[in-house]
Amino acid sequence: MSRVCDLTGKKPIVGNNVSHSNKRTKRKFNPNLQVKKFWLPEESRWITLKVSTSALRTINKKGITACLNDLIKKEPFNFNTRLWLKEVIGYR
Repeated sequence: MSRVCDLTGKKPIVGNNVSHSNKRTKRKFNPNLQVKKFWLPEESRWITLKVSTSALRTINKKGITACLNDLIKKEPFNFNTRLWLKEVIGYR
């Protein structure tokens, strides 16, 4: 299972652990992802998304429909995003 947010595209980034002696070792910072079900009233069905907590706040503010419409309008559209939209919301 990939650690990528479905709406924002946030993914793990690489950084350093820094010890008291200033020795540095590589580490990974993972995004705070939650698996959440959302109700789409237009299609009267549930969809399951893996979203970051910051995306959850955006969904609470704007609504799931507006967030999905923003995702559709966002450019460039890569092949994986198009397949995901077909699977989740039946986009063209």
